[in-house]
Amino acid sequence: MPSVTIEGFSHGFVTPAAGFLVAWLGGALGLRCTNRARRSAGGPKAGWLALGAGSIGVGIWTMHFVAMLGFEVVGARVSYDVGLTLASLAVAVSVVGIGVFVVGYRGVGRAALLPAGTLMGLGIAGMHYVGMAGMHVGTELRYSFPLVAVSVVIAVVAATVALRAAVSAPGVRASVVSSLIFGAAVAAMHYTGMAALEVDGGHVSHASGTPATDMIVPMLLGPAVFLVLASAVVMFDPDLMLAGTEEGRPYPAAPSGPAPAAGYPVDAGHRPDSGPGGY
Repeated sequence: MPSVTIEGFSHGFVTPAAGFLVAWLGGALGLRCTNRARRSAGGPKAGWLALGAGSIGVGIWTMHFVAMLGFEVVGARVSYDVGLTLASLAVAVSVVGIGVFVVGYRGVGRAALLPAGTLMGLGIAGMHYVGMAGMHVGTELRYSFPLVAVSVVIAVVAATVALRAAVSAPGVRASVVSSLIFGAAVAAMHYTGMAALEVDGGHVSHASGTPATDMIVPMLLGPAVFLVLASAVVMFDPDLMLAGTEEGRPYPAAPSGPAPAAGYPVDAGHRPDSGPGGY
């Protein structure tokens, strides 16, 4: 059957670049929050993990939505089912949350990391394809299953690496580098999934649903506010921003010499010699 022309970069590289930046920001916040949860217990621990899961989930969903603003089918109007679009956001946050909570409470041993990374990766891929199911172009959509499989593998690997880094990379610099890799992998997963898409051009009718241009403000305003608030929480938590030890806390200053014996005060500028008879 004939196929129509698909344009994935109708706004040039503006949408891919903006989408990558959002995925990077969400990943960076999520990694920092998950690492912060390691030094917490009880309610605060769950709160940090929930904030981390929300940041990652919202980041990858917003990346998907921003990237789709550059998607165009020549000769057809692209519109979206609002319910399925929001359902894809719920899938992203909830499934990512499961993976984050597993490593947050059980660590990154193989028995916990591999299932958590696999589940989180499937959630990322599920978010993408649920969102795509909510897209209408007035004709049938088909997928190349080998490319779909590749996109799922990319998502699983990216999720596993991100979860590993969230616990084992406590420094700010390590989190930034890890989140850059994660953002690039999420973008690669998205565009691999889009490369798998084929649109049947045999009969194109008027698509039902809401045009993407009508959804930009309401769909981006909420995630933007959430990520700004999450950034503020991370920025104003001094423990998260300190670097030094593997736990993110600076080591206390080591004494510059041996402590004086009890009962022998030390004059300013004079320190007792070490060894027997040094007083």
